[in-house]
Amino acid sequence: MIWYVWLVMAIGAERVAELVVARRHARWSLARGAVEFGRRHYPVMVVLHAGLLVGCLVEVWAMRRPFLPWLGWTMLAVVVAAQALRWWCVGTLGPRWNTRVLVVPGLALVSGGPYRWLRHPNYVAVVAEGIALPLVHGAWLTTALFTLFNAALLAVRVRCEDTALAWAVPTAPSPVPAHGTAATGAGAGPR
Repeated sequence: MIWYVWLVMAIGAERVAELVVARRHARWSLARGAVEFGRRHYPVMVVLHAGLLVGCLVEVWAMRRPFLPWLGWTMLAVVVAAQALRWWCVGTLGPRWNTRVLVVPGLALVSGGPYRWLRHPNYVAVVAEGIALPLVHGAWLTTALFTLFNAALLAVRVRCEDTALAWAVPTAPSPVPAHGTAATGAGAGPR
């Protein structure tokens, strides 16, 4: 189990790195007149994502969840792919990316990178990781609970981002939904 503890700690360190990047990007956005949306749900998001990491470790330890190689290695590959997708989103959005929904008025939507194919690609990474990270070591209860609560949170978050986009780019052509969250730069967060 020690290697799993290290994996969860590495994901936790990655979250801290996200927060550092997000803070730097928030300064950039605010200096350009950014407006924040969804401030009320942000603390819930932070608690939920911290809870995922804690739940992974507590369930595996308290319930003595075994490592099942056929499941564990597959889920580890999903976790790695989710991290790659998340950082592809960050790289594509550049200083627009943030864990908060910060909108700089007047910026054109980003249509490159994963936004070429997906409306909210970072949330695909969040969902994949939330399912896979606990299952790397058989923590199915954490997967189930996180998935349930995250679905409710994402319903709020995606509506918030879509509202922010409509406010920020009211004249943008609407028939191209694949460009969804790119103007806000939101969507990765401690998630």
